[in-house]
Amino acid sequence: MTSPIRRYAPEAFPILGFVAALASFAMPLNPFLVGLILAGAVVAAVHHAEVIAHRVGEPFGTLILALAVTVIEVGLILTLMQAEPAKAATLARDTVFAAVMVILNLLMGLCLLSGAIRHHEQRFQRTGIGAALATLTVLTIVTLVLPNFTSSVPGPRYSTSQLAFVAAVSLILYATFALVQTVRHRDYFLPEGEAQDEPDAHAAPPGKRRTALSGALLLASLFAVVMLAKSLSPVIGELLAGAGAPPAVLGVLIAALILAPEGLAAVRAAKADRLQTSLNLALGSALATIGLTIPAVAILSIVADMPISLGLDAKSTVLLFLSLIVASQTLANGRTTVLQGAIHLMLFAIYLFTTFVP
Repeated sequence: MTSPIRRYAPEAFPILGFVAALASFAMPLNPFLVGLILAGAVVAAVHHAEVIAHRVGEPFGTLILALAVTVIEVGLILTLMQAEPAKAATLARDTVFAAVMVILNLLMGLCLLSGAIRHHEQRFQRTGIGAALATLTVLTIVTLVLPNFTSSVPGPRYSTSQLAFVAAVSLILYATFALVQTVRHRDYFLPEGEAQDEPDAHAAPPGKRRTALSGALLLASLFAVVMLAKSLSPVIGELLAGAGAPPAVLGVLIAALILAPEGLAAVRAAKADRLQTSLNLALGSALATIGLTIPAVAILSIVADMPISLGLDAKSTVLLFLSLIVASQTLANGRTTVLQGAIHLMLFAIYLFTTFVP
């Protein structure tokens, strides 16, 4: 039986978060209480996005989930950039890179390992996943590596015109991928064979009233996340500075907070032998993270005259290339085992360790 807390939390936290966000304009709030409400609002936002996604079905469902997570991430990044201009230059880069590493290594590793432990070997459609990985490779290299090799402005930065162009390219690539995933070749992203007969895949969709309620609560959750993050950002900065943590740790925390609920959904799908859905969620989130976050950050940078550094350092560039190469090998033949999952988890451990001990 579902506990009352678990049953009513998705409805309670959006309302509680909305009220707390409004209250934060008038008075300071306890940071621990704000952190708890913020985490609950993030979980509730993804829950209600899942309800809406179930209503519209696959593969539109995974697209809606990815967009909801990205909206939260963009709101957090833009809010923190405006709240702490001194850290704004590298915050977007650190958060986007952290999200890519979390998705490609931690999330994918957990999905592959947990699914393979239960089912030994799992299969998926190579065509759609290969297209997603190719798009992700172009987006990550253009946004996070290429700035180190341009010469219009000094440092790992794009000039204003270059930033605008890269933002447009990112948006076009993501929009094209979304069109292919949901309209032109949606069958490339659907499970094959018996996976389509899983009970979860054919559970009764929510009604119109339930979907409308989830839509309203999703909007309330998004508003709460953005506003509460703004009030909590000074406390987070002080805690990290007091602990002597590198600035990149803030990006890791944001990525982990945003991707945790969706990550749990992906792992559950892998355990249910629906690896196709897990990979759709993981790679779709990574694509949305770059394809939508970079244009939003670029607009803020240009409008507010706030320069941003997108180019990664040498260590991070090596880890990014290694992750993309290993992912391409992992997803090359449409089959996965525990070995691939363990490899990706160890890659994430290397990334995390070198973030704290650079």
